[in-house]
Amino acid sequence: MIGRRGFSLAASLAPFAASGLAARPAGAQAAWPNRVIRMVIPWPPGQATDLIGRIVAQFLTTSLGQTVVPENRPGAGGQIGTDAVAKAAPDGHTLLSASIGPITFQPLVQRTPYDVERDLAPVVSFGEAPYILLVRPSFPATDARSFVAHVKANPGKYSYASSGIGGAQHMVTALFNARAGLDALHVPFQGSGPAMAAFLAGQVDYAIETPAGAGALVRQGQLRVLGQTLGRPSVLLPGIPPLAEAADLPGYDIGGWNGLMAPARTPKPIIDRLVAEVEKGLATSEVRERFAAIGFEIAPRGPDGFAQMLRGLRETFAPLIQQLGIRAE
Repeated sequence: MIGRRGFSLAASLAPFAASGLAARPAGAQAAWPNRVIRMVIPWPPGQATDLIGRIVAQFLTTSLGQTVVPENRPGAGGQIGTDAVAKAAPDGHTLLSASIGPITFQPLVQRTPYDVERDLAPVVSFGEAPYILLVRPSFPATDARSFVAHVKANPGKYSYASSGIGGAQHMVTALFNARAGLDALHVPFQGSGPAMAAFLAGQVDYAIETPAGAGALVRQGQLRVLGQTLGRPSVLLPGIPPLAEAADLPGYDIGGWNGLMAPARTPKPIIDRLVAEVEKGLATSEVRERFAAIGFEIAPRGPDGFAQMLRGLRETFAPLIQQLGIRAE
């Protein structure tokens, strides 16, 4: 009788064991994902991080078998949405479409409500977007080397635009100026649109901008490109040399990264699964084409490589920001 009961109990549990639900220890985590996943995008719709986040959310929905819903939470230069993820439960059901501004630069120029190293876990970075150095066609220099020589010979005479103090464009340009030894006036604007409008109107003399933000103006002949910010040639910008080479600035190598982050203490098996699925999605020709259309080069890094990249950026920009006394208003 005891043997029959034992057999009967084992038989009755077999279907549950096969589904991974049998005899789970108290407090053990249910299979993941077991409900809708939020992909928090800390920028308005249409911005590059939004477009990239939506592409990733779409292919993760298919590969994970659970809906990944993009949720725009803009404000405070990306800090509001980033903080929402930093304070979310570390169960893999809240993710962050992360970017260089609120993760790398904002914590260096002001106090943020989150601590990146303490509150967020790097999952996978997707790659980088190059920036381009721009002048109007009338500028008295036709290449990056002569541009540097001309501006350097006229300290305080020239000005450059950015989309705001402490933003990505400001920091990328500040690093370029510091490496090139340029003394130029920073003129911040409320976003790339107003900055480009002022640039075209002759209110500032040069700018470093994304190809997505300035590409149409270049094609129309209203702006001229002198080089790009990655330390290597970019497949997205054929014929446009790296500024490290064209302006004789060895080591100048910076691009706008995007990636996926999660709340700290998210279980490693969930992180590992996300890395595998994201890398698989980024390898498809369809996704590569969609990223290229946004002006973004795919070159994924897993958690360790992502964390190392973030540390390297902090080591590069923290002393520069301190030296220049840059603080967000």
